[in-house]
Amino acid sequence: MRTIAAVTGARSDYGLLVPVLRGIAADPTLRLKLFVTGMHLSPDFGLTVREVERDFEITERVEMLVASDTPEAISKSVGLGVIGFAQTYARHRPDILLVLGDRFETLAAVTAALPFTIPVAHIAGGEATEGAIDDAIRHAITKMSHLHFVALEEYRRRVIQMGEEPWRVTVSGEPGLDNISATPALPIAEIEARIGMSLEPPPLLITFHPATLEPGNAEVQIAELLAALDTVEMAMVFTAPNADAEGRVIGARIQDFVRLHPNSRLVTNLGTAAYLSMMRHSAAMVGNSSSGIVEAASFELPVVNLGSRQRGRVCGKNVIHAEMKADTIVRAIRSALSPVFRERIRGLVNPYGDGKAAPRIVEVLKTVPLDRNLLAKSFYSTGEFSSREVAMERI
Repeated sequence: MRTIAAVTGARSDYGLLVPVLRGIAADPTLRLKLFVTGMHLSPDFGLTVREVERDFEITERVEMLVASDTPEAISKSVGLGVIGFAQTYARHRPDILLVLGDRFETLAAVTAALPFTIPVAHIAGGEATEGAIDDAIRHAITKMSHLHFVALEEYRRRVIQMGEEPWRVTVSGEPGLDNISATPALPIAEIEARIGMSLEPPPLLITFHPATLEPGNAEVQIAELLAALDTVEMAMVFTAPNADAEGRVIGARIQDFVRLHPNSRLVTNLGTAAYLSMMRHSAAMVGNSSSGIVEAASFELPVVNLGSRQRGRVCGKNVIHAEMKADTIVRAIRSALSPVFRERIRGLVNPYGDGKAAPRIVEVLKTVPLDRNLLAKSFYSTGEFSSREVAMERI
């Protein structure tokens, strides 16, 4: 039996991983171990570990998150994570380590795995988020990984361009889309009870995180967003920002806004089913979350994507890009809410896949040979000369 250990550090990656985790758990030739870390274990972010333990048996809880949102705290969290995962791998030696995305928690887990020579399988490489440090983290994880599951052919080409051998890269689609067909929509009354407000007429769904490559700007940017929303006369549901540098600044400003606007709510954690159901029942989405780029297209949901955080990602026609200026945001929201725009995106096909990513990923995890060829990576050159030819020339 082959052991697959998976790492989840936040509600954002967990929801995307669930279909793959279920596929691993259901396969009689595979054994699942689950390592939970980061925001999941923090009361400040809703103790979402409770959601995880309702779904799966947790093998290890790896504490690493420092209770601050400064750059120093984030770096310290990475260091604590490397130590914690080193101890975890000393107790558990999986055949393959499965990770997703571009969070600093994931970077810590993969860095600690290197000396243990554990093959790493990475989901969602090859993407770009030019306004966040996540962009560099994602590419670093790609170079430390041995198998790659990407959403699009364009992302496959990027991973190969980074020197990864083509046989290592599988175009699986985005596993988060598997959830949409597998997760029944919650009754609107249940979501209303959870949020504490009516969803008729449909509200705006707002998910906004720091653009971490623009340090010191979070206060100004959230002020521009809230100034724009102050002019919009409709209900609003905010989700809490991630544990990034300056995330707590954004969270505090949203709390102040919600206190002054009775038709708005801030929800620490909706959970996967309720979040997807919120997309079904929202008039539009506003913010800079990857869910607006990836999942929202499946609901034909208009999205106003703000600033630079998601710049570089492939987007569906449901996405309107806007700079972080209040008047620009207001115009973009009005466009997104217009009947003309709604009609334009009717019948939209999500570019991120067909909702069948998990079986493709599980099949590779269970069949790839666990030999030296998997661990010993050669740099694949797409240029005129291969790396071996260049070395021969130097000799």
